[in-house]
Amino acid sequence: MAVAMERPLSRSFTVRGKDFLEAGSVSTEIKSLLKELGVDTSIVRRVAIAAYEAEMNIVMYAVEATVTVEMTPEVITIVADDRGPGIPDVELAMQEGYSTATREMREMGFGAGMGLANIKKNADAFTITSTVGRGTRLEISVLIN
Repeated sequence: MAVAMERPLSRSFTVRGKDFLEAGSVSTEIKSLLKELGVDTSIVRRVAIAAYEAEMNIVMYAVEATVTVEMTPEVITIVADDRGPGIPDVELAMQEGYSTATREMREMGFGAGMGLANIKKNADAFTITSTVGRGTRLEISVLIN
């Protein structure tokens, strides 16, 4: 279903690291926005999962990040650009079950090592670039059919 839009949509949000009380609020806001715009529920679900996983990785590991959602009638793109420790081995981090979560994170129910894999599964296109000591950038695209 094509979404009727007068012009492309773009919204940016700030996500703070270690702010577990607000964790998930950005992805919930993105989900609500897409529903209001009449995006098909299966697309909303995929975007919401990818956004949530990206947001949780920011909360768990980064200092701060900007998450931007952009939407045209053809595609929804989420860019998460964080300031954090970076990922030393992206290929390893992409493996299902691999996690560097602390004991405290695991006790809160996080750190199963599925975040990046879930993003990849729910995206039509996904790129990750990371520089150790500087941060990580995720670019996630979901096509609107």
